[in-house]
Order: sequence, then C-alpha cells, then structure tokens
Amino acid sequence: MERSRVLLDCDPGIDDALAILLACASPEIDLIGVTTVGGNALVEHETRNALAVLELAGATHVPVAQGCARGLIKDLTPAADTHGPSGLGYAELPAPRTQPLAQHAVDFLIATLLAAPGEITLVATGPLTNVALAVRREPRIVHAVQRCIIMGGAFRHEGNMPLRGEYNVWCDPHAARIVFHSGLPITLVPLDVTYRCLFREADMQRIAAQANARSPIVRFIADATRFYIAYHKSAQNIEGCAINDALAMALVFTPDLVTTEALYVDVETGDGPAHAATCADFWRLTGRPPNMRVALDVDAERFMRLFVARMIALADA
Repeated sequence: MERSRVLLDCDPGIDDALAILLACASPEIDLIGVTTVGGNALVEHETRNALAVLELAGATHVPVAQGCARGLIKDLTPAADTHGPSGLGYAELPAPRTQPLAQHAVDFLIATLLAAPGEITLVATGPLTNVALAVRREPRIVHAVQRCIIMGGAFRHEGNMPLRGEYNVWCDPHAARIVFHSGLPITLVPLDVTYRCLFREADMQRIAAQANARSPIVRFIADATRFYIAYHKSAQNIEGCAINDALAMALVFTPDLVTTEALYVDVETGDGPAHAATCADFWRLTGRPPNMRVALDVDAERFMRLFVARMIALADA
C-alpha cells in the first residue's frame, strides 16, 4: 500500500486530538510531523497535548514543532468554553516523555516541504498563521505541496463565531486570506460539512463495547468528547459534537467522502459585522477563477462508521 505522507498543522483541541488519533490509526497515512499554532488553547498547552496524544497512540517517533502563539494581527482568544482550559476537555494525559523540536514550526514546515517536493499532503486544522508565514517566507513551498486540506470557513452554515464566522478563520483572518490567495492546491472543509459529522453518545458506546475496555485510548476519547458534547448541547442545542478536524484528516485517504466545488473564496478582514466571514462566488459574478475546491456535501454516516472503526482498531492495537 502506498502511504500518503502528511504534515499536520493544528491547535489541539479535542477535534485536533481526534484527527491525530485517526492519522495514527490509518495505515494509509504516514504522519511525518505535527506543528502547533495558538488557537483552541495556548500554544504551549497545545504542544504538550500533541506530544501526549502521539504518545497515547504509540507514535512518539513523530516530531512536533511549536509555532505561533497568536495571529498575525489579532491577539489570541482561546476556546476554553469549547475545549476546556487545557484544550482536551475532561481528559487528563500523563506529561509527555518526548520534547518538541527546538526548530520553530514555520521553519520545520518549510524545510520538510522543500525536502520532498510534490510528495507531502499538508493538513491544516487550526488558525493558518504558521502556514501564512511559511508561504510568505518561502513561496516555493506553494508548488512543493502535493495537496493542502484545510478545515475552516462557513458558507451556507450559520458559523460558530459572530457573525457567521468560523473559529479557525476568525482567530486569524489575515493569515487565512494570505493562504487562500497563495496558489496552494486547497481543499477547504467548512462547517457546512463538518457539522453534519456528529460524534454522539451512541458512537462512544460502540467504541467502549467493541474495543479493549482497559485501553487508555477509550478513556481518553470518552473524557474528551464528554466535555465537547456538553458544550455543543448547551451552546448550540446540538446532540453530539462536530469532529471537524477528523473529517479533514479522513479526506487524505478517502476523498470521496465529500462532494466539492471549485470556487473563488475570499475572507473579510475588516472590523464590521462580517469580520472573518468566508465568502464564495457561487454565481461566478466576480469573474475571478476558483482558488480552491470547497466541500459542500458529505457522506456523514460513512465517515462516522469509518472513524468509530478506526478508533476501535487503535484501542486494540
């Protein structure tokens, strides 16, 4: 089996942690590095989380590089209400035995991508600060990336930030604008599809019933998602939690989970009521060529079956 080499830029974060677990559980993926960026929690907490989750999954060989602590212009507003103070909900993991690289995430991204042009898929599931700085510092990476899968944005969905915004883009809309117009071969995975992929109590029960009950992975998923599910219920009246970033990771090896459309997309960076909104030219009125493919439909049931099965297999490994 030919494996996809993947670099993950993320802000762990419950759903980022689940994306890491999915990568580690998937034989189709060779996770060659993880970089962290301030978003769901302080970047120092996220780096610890990334190292601890990789250790949980038996993947301590994967290097982790810490990146930007805040946006290009905006200060960081962590999502403690959504992910908890540490970023992992109610889950508590031992302090990781491994350490992050001394190299900054931006430098690590540039060096890794240029060392293997055309061979690496970049998956970005947090604010795009690291990626934007990498593109600006070394534009050659644009053509070195094989694919770029980004979780972010909201179009026909009401969003999860005011007003019609999506958190990753909202944290650093200026970085998102740079990346969207960079020429990277982007597939954007917005809330339009991720909010149809809800991890529910029944899914957790299936994992607990079919996996090794003593596996720390089962306990981690249960404790992390219990917090996440409670947030979605109280804040958004949703039964279950949207595992946004895991869907983005799944597209590395199962791209037909979603239906995409080539669109011209831009980001509002002003301070008005549409701040950080992602805007798509659905009717081709601007005359501008598409700058990405946007996922607008998803086989949610198939994805959830895949995710649950992979978590069971990882817990039993």
